[in-house]
Amino acid sequence: MKSHISPEARSYSPAPLLSANGWRGFIIALIVICVIAPIANLWVPQTSLFHLSDYAVALIGKIMCYAICALAMDLVWGIAGVLSLGHGLFFALGGYMMGMYLMRQIGRDGNYHSDLPDFMVFLDWKVLPWHWALSDSFIATLLLIVLVPGVLALIFGFFAFRSRIKGVYFSIITQALTFAAMLLFFRNETGFGGNNGFTDFKRILNIPIATQSMRMTLFMLTGICLLGFFLMARYIVQSKFGRVLQAIRDAENRVMFCGYSTLQYKLSIWTLSAVMCGVAGALYVPQVGIINPSEMSPANSIEIAIWTAVGGRGTLIGPIIGAFLVNGAKSWLTVVAPSIWLYFLGLLFIAVTLYLPGGVIGLIKKLTGGRT
Repeated sequence: MKSHISPEARSYSPAPLLSANGWRGFIIALIVICVIAPIANLWVPQTSLFHLSDYAVALIGKIMCYAICALAMDLVWGIAGVLSLGHGLFFALGGYMMGMYLMRQIGRDGNYHSDLPDFMVFLDWKVLPWHWALSDSFIATLLLIVLVPGVLALIFGFFAFRSRIKGVYFSIITQALTFAAMLLFFRNETGFGGNNGFTDFKRILNIPIATQSMRMTLFMLTGICLLGFFLMARYIVQSKFGRVLQAIRDAENRVMFCGYSTLQYKLSIWTLSAVMCGVAGALYVPQVGIINPSEMSPANSIEIAIWTAVGGRGTLIGPIIGAFLVNGAKSWLTVVAPSIWLYFLGLLFIAVTLYLPGGVIGLIKKLTGGRT
């Protein structure tokens, strides 16, 4: 019996999650993060050319946290077409949730030898505020790292997307949201350390945090999270859900005419993106050793968009590359010529917008004739 299925339908098969070269690159990255970097840092002598210094471990770990934020931004901006200038807020909220736990881990080792954090003793607080109730539990902290940014994004996104706010108006509102939160966290009475924030961390899970092995553990965990989020993003983009998001980006009115609820799609990816930033912030704080309201500044959120644009939005791998390139240049320029860093960042964004709309990945495609 002859099949009535057309040749086109018979030949169709879902795209693989990664190409053969992509899987090779992924495995190499995993080996570098979990095997080569620990060996180079912990066992290779400091006098060796192949030694990975503690400074390099901290710097790369911090940039990998930024790369997770850039990947999260690409999901909402590059894939769904929603430009957010407030993702720094979700990053900082995740960091504050982890910072509260780390402050409780200090115990009586603080300057005032009190069960309360030092800044509370200084401000003459007698008891912990209500929102610190679960801060001594690591499991509860992990849940709050996901729930606090996620719930805030869900509530804000529901009202914004239901009101059909989009384009530059949505970007401005998200920037206003993060600015308002920054002003709130600067106030001492909120119980988040005011302008000094949280610092002087001692332990995590009762293990000293300022040790070489703990730094490498956090480095590896950050790298694994980055690779895991990348695979998740690839799966989303190649699924039906991802194709609908791209259709919403290109022609939302047509998608609505076809019977799709664009609110649900945009709200889902928006909330997931916020959770990713929260996880990045939680990984960032123990590696850097401080969290304060400056992480919520609008400039930080704009930088996340710049990393995405420089790498190539809508490509997933591009924003990760952009985060490494821009922050690597920042680390170098702030030492060599600190006064010109902000000018360089502005010129870079203008140049990419005018001459490289596809970012670094777009340039590579042009040079290789379309092959990534």
